[in-house]
Amino acid sequence: MNYTKFEELLMLSGRYIHKEESINLIKKAYNFAKEHHEGQLRKSGEPYIIHPLNVACILAEINTGPATICAGLLHDVVEDTNVTLEEIAEEFNSDIAGIVDGVTKVDKLVFTDVADKQATNQQHMLLAMAKDIRVVIVKLADRLHNIRTLGAFSGSVEKQKRIAKETLDIYAPLAHKLGIFRIKAELEDTSLKYVDRENYIKITSQIKNDNSARMTNINHTISEIKTILDKENIKDYQIKGRIKNIYSIYKKMIGQNKAFSDIYDILAIRIVVNTISECYQVLGLIHAQYTPVPKRFKDYIAVPKPNMYQSLHTTVISEDEFTFEVQIRTYEMDEIAELGVAAHWAYKENVEYSKEKEQFEIASKLKWYGELLKFTEEDKDDSAKDYVDAVKEDILGSNVYVYTPNGEVVDLPKGATPIDFAYKIHTDLGNKTVGAIVNNHIVPLNYELKNGDLISIRTNKNSFGPSENWLKIAKTSHAKHKIKNFLNKQNKDVLVAQGKNTVLEEFKFSKISPDNLNDEFVQNNFSKNNVSTLEDLYYEVAKGNLSPKTVVIKYNGQFAPKTVDFEEKLSKHLERNQRILTTNSETGVVVEGLSNPQIKLGSCCNPIPGDDIVGYITKGYGIVVHHKHCKNLHTFQEERLIKLYWADNPGRKYQVSIKIDAVANENLLVEIINTVSASSMSILSISANNKPNLETVVKLKVLTENLNELEKMIVNLKKIKYIINIERDNL
Repeated sequence: MNYTKFEELLMLSGRYIHKEESINLIKKAYNFAKEHHEGQLRKSGEPYIIHPLNVACILAEINTGPATICAGLLHDVVEDTNVTLEEIAEEFNSDIAGIVDGVTKVDKLVFTDVADKQATNQQHMLLAMAKDIRVVIVKLADRLHNIRTLGAFSGSVEKQKRIAKETLDIYAPLAHKLGIFRIKAELEDTSLKYVDRENYIKITSQIKNDNSARMTNINHTISEIKTILDKENIKDYQIKGRIKNIYSIYKKMIGQNKAFSDIYDILAIRIVVNTISECYQVLGLIHAQYTPVPKRFKDYIAVPKPNMYQSLHTTVISEDEFTFEVQIRTYEMDEIAELGVAAHWAYKENVEYSKEKEQFEIASKLKWYGELLKFTEEDKDDSAKDYVDAVKEDILGSNVYVYTPNGEVVDLPKGATPIDFAYKIHTDLGNKTVGAIVNNHIVPLNYELKNGDLISIRTNKNSFGPSENWLKIAKTSHAKHKIKNFLNKQNKDVLVAQGKNTVLEEFKFSKISPDNLNDEFVQNNFSKNNVSTLEDLYYEVAKGNLSPKTVVIKYNGQFAPKTVDFEEKLSKHLERNQRILTTNSETGVVVEGLSNPQIKLGSCCNPIPGDDIVGYITKGYGIVVHHKHCKNLHTFQEERLIKLYWADNPGRKYQVSIKIDAVANENLLVEIINTVSASSMSILSISANNKPNLETVVKLKVLTENLNELEKMIVNLKKIKYIINIERDNL
């Protein structure tokens, strides 16, 4: 429908807006827009005001409030006229100006290419929606009228295709997520006409040719069902036939390679009743009268879709072998199915309005919208393309629904794995994931989640985190982004530790004490190298961009050695001797105040230099050294625990046990052995245990000098494509 008169808007909004001040505000917005768009024409040759008028009428059709309708009338004045947002706020109010600001296009930004511009526009809309969901309602109305009039660009087929494809990629999924089926279906069907005209014409022709026969069957079946419901004394019900929208048929034919005749739900019967109990009563009557098709029943009343959609769906076969779908819902559910979130907060006069309260209610009703708010906050610094791709794939493209142990529904894209699920719940949960249990069975991390799966995640706080192989397992952009962040940080941490060792060794070789080696020294001497912190300095040294000798020379130039008096020399000498005395040569562990203590490394946790350690005073065995996170510590008497330290250079190697979870593969052990050998570490033992679920658990015991060396080896092990997780075996 194309609206051309302001009186049509007054008629549509007048159905539910009666306050004179609200009506006057809408009139004022229309006159303001008409005045400032005066002389402007659309591609169709119509006066430009026709576009904002139609946007406002679409908004009135779904019962939005006066502020939203006004924003629809004014949404282009900032972009296409000399009006500013400040003027709109002053002339109307800040609420209307805020919506207009969210909807206004971002043509004034500088872009590198068309794709970048498009991504930034989409990001701008999504970010604005995260602040105020009314923005996307106006944007959907704007896009709906634009797609209705896309024929005006007949001279530019490529532009038509680009706009139509963007509509299918972003706007139609948004309408679906918001549950506004009425807008979603029109956006999809009209866009398909430009994206794949040949198939569009083919499907519409098939529907037209097939419709008469199917409608005859549908009408006959509706009469049968009415007789059944009347006999059971069900009152005030509605029954109607529904034709599946063209794009939905197209997706099944193209995406699932189905013939038109194989699609059962092209025509469906919708039964609308008053109560939920009547929904299930009617379902029983339908199944008693017709033969249900196995695995085609879905209960969206007990478990609503993330867009609030509720209904019972069943596919049945009549006596004359006519297969059809039946949808059963209440009147309230039917309204929400058509208008989605707009039905939930349709404008009601004399009800106190609060944008913040409205946003909170919507976020609690629409789980995905709450996720968008969290997602936007976590990933606000990402590039426009990364952000838009992630939202499109992970939020708008979600169509697999799984359950948490406490019964919450989580929606994920098709092909998602337990890793995607874990990162969607929380980043820390994803980083500490070591396994998954689906429907009470342990599954590998590359298991493809299915609708209805009940999933819980196994974690280990001592896990070394995700491996590079996870990037191949994860489906969602969000999970991949978090994994990459972790791996980049981990690789940097290893290089920083390596650079620190290199620098300190150079200081030791030069017999200079690095007492003043700090951020201030770095800023004074290396700021021209874009190095401002000590951590950055170590990082650049490890990458070979700075020489450790240069660091020492600059340090020595700034902190030239001073004359040290005899007492200071003696004090340092005695301090060094005391440290030597208290270091047990066999373990490399320092105990303050004791010379030559009896020390033993705990075999339960195998601590190594770099680990946080504590000592436990035993009866008859001296002091046993334990890792700070040893699983046995909670059984010890607290008064027997003492502080311990590692010597600077213990000068020996330590055994440590590693547990590796991996996908079963005949080359796995060979690759692990080669990687460990390349790290110049010795293998004491290695064993593999194959599990029925195609996973392998490898137990590896190696000799290492310290934690830094071990972590470098683990970083290299994570590059093996079969490996899922690595952790210390005894913590």
